[in-house]
Amino acid sequence: MFIVDAHLDLSMNAMEWNRNLRLPVNDIRKREEGMTDKPDRAKGVVSFPQLREGNIGLVVGTQIARFVAPDNPLPGWYSPEQAWAQTQGQLAWYKAMEDAGEMTQITNLAALEKHLALWNDGMPNTNKPIGYILSLEGADSIVDLNYLQRAYDNGLRAVGPAHYGPGRYAQGTDATGFMGEKGQALLKEMERLNIILDATHLCDDSFWEAMDHFHGHIWASHNNVRALVNHNRQFSDEQLQELIRRGAVIGGAMDAWMMVPGWVRGVSNPKDMGASLDVLVDHMDHICQLAGNALHVGIGSDLDGAFGKEQSPHDLETIADLQKIPALFAQRGYSQEDIDNIMHGNWLRFLRKAWS
Repeated sequence: MFIVDAHLDLSMNAMEWNRNLRLPVNDIRKREEGMTDKPDRAKGVVSFPQLREGNIGLVVGTQIARFVAPDNPLPGWYSPEQAWAQTQGQLAWYKAMEDAGEMTQITNLAALEKHLALWNDGMPNTNKPIGYILSLEGADSIVDLNYLQRAYDNGLRAVGPAHYGPGRYAQGTDATGFMGEKGQALLKEMERLNIILDATHLCDDSFWEAMDHFHGHIWASHNNVRALVNHNRQFSDEQLQELIRRGAVIGGAMDAWMMVPGWVRGVSNPKDMGASLDVLVDHMDHICQLAGNALHVGIGSDLDGAFGKEQSPHDLETIADLQKIPALFAQRGYSQEDIDNIMHGNWLRFLRKAWS
């Protein structure tokens, strides 16, 4: 089944983790044996061959670079200009992958339909480019609003105003507070450019402010359910209902600490904690029950988001195993139409509406 994955930090994986994503996952793991600089060394689950193996032909590929003030302990860059430069290096990697025939940027409806026709032509995926929609996770690198136009001209089509902690335009996970005039101005410019608002990572205050001030298209690329794992990173039922009302699609995330309660980083492991793909379906099913239909959930795996097998569902060896998900929904009585919508249809319907 064709799959759309709405959140992959491919450029960060390639540039900061120094992974050659053109290689099979097992080759990448082998090269990382004995490395200890990052917790997921030799445990990665994403590469281009495995995306093709899993029939994952369209992804939302991110750029990410955080600005950190002197009192901010999070990793990041010491000026917005440095953060911008980091995102441009990531963009250069995407462009190099286009030149190599590995990827193709999708920025409008015509390009989307052409790409879908290629991936559904019945031929093997081996040499097909993976389509990517460029997204920015955290807007700190937008030096001023003129830079947003420059980013749009380079293909940017979705922006999440915040990531972790305090941001220049919004407050993110584990932070509190509102967006303010600067954040509201960003939302207005995004609306003018028809850039999708990614509500992921917005803290509660900034989330509700964004809902009040943004009138364009909204999705949540990788978010789970607070009712099942009580953390501010997740969305409450009230937030989920607002997103459903606004026509959003919410992508199920596969970071184990977001899937099961009580996870202790560096201590817990997916098998012992029962973090499986079926638990992911619990989160997605919860949203479906709130909506009364299966039209507002999709895949937003975040599988290369600074973790690997040590913090992924225990029944997932590589990203190709996303193909196990349709059977799990079928076991719960979801129709084939519902399953098709969850795996790709909802994201495609959203994009067709946003870009029409």
